[in-house]
Amino acid sequence: MARSNRRRRGGNGDAVAANGLVIQTEGLRKYYVLGAETVRAVRGVDLNVGPGEFLSIMGPSGSGKSTFMNLIGCLDTPTAGNYWLNGRKVSELSDDQLARVRNRDIGFVFQTFNLLPRATALHNVELPLIYAGMPARRRHRRAAEKLERVGLGDRMTHKPPELSGGQRQRVAIARALVNDPALLLADEPTGNLDSTTSREIMQIFGELNGAGQTIVVVTHESDIAAMTSRQVHLNDGLVERDILNERTKTDATFSH
Repeated sequence: MARSNRRRRGGNGDAVAANGLVIQTEGLRKYYVLGAETVRAVRGVDLNVGPGEFLSIMGPSGSGKSTFMNLIGCLDTPTAGNYWLNGRKVSELSDDQLARVRNRDIGFVFQTFNLLPRATALHNVELPLIYAGMPARRRHRRAAEKLERVGLGDRMTHKPPELSGGQRQRVAIARALVNDPALLLADEPTGNLDSTTSREIMQIFGELNGAGQTIVVVTHESDIAAMTSRQVHLNDGLVERDILNERTKTDATFSH
């Protein structure tokens, strides 16, 4: 049965998707003007991602995948086209509104972890809750719960220099989860890790996805993409392929 693309109006007048998708883009474009040249980084991407999907976005250098990640992560605004995140049209929001969306609806995991080196694991995970104004006792409890969830209940008082690379990425995942986001967006999350640790991190993602978390992983590694349930390949700013993986994430093995 075809998906409905009906819209309703939100209380603030914004268009709201009525189809239950976490991500919906229509004709999404991003152009940059560099001197006399216009770079068409994203040239009209249509993508639907439903609740509970585990998706990888792949593509060679210059394919537009990093630009597209910035768009769906509300880190940049499109030149043209529409984007609905968790039912809300976000492609025309102001910078301040986008900042609130990022803190509330998106959990980010980065290749370089982006942790405060002098802060404990617990405090690093608490940071989004501090920005959200959550009372101290409540945020301590929630941050501790997320660290327990990624297997770091015994490392809460450790600082990043005292943790392995895999443990640092687990802290980053816990921080991404702490606001219970609609979307977990991971940018090359295994790029600084060895193959064994990379598999452990992807297994954590798999467990989170099994519990219903919607996850998008941007990667250039085919073995990492094989551990997701769906692969979207970009090339020259367009979707070249959108395929379901035959192997499950637990069956996938690393080739190196």
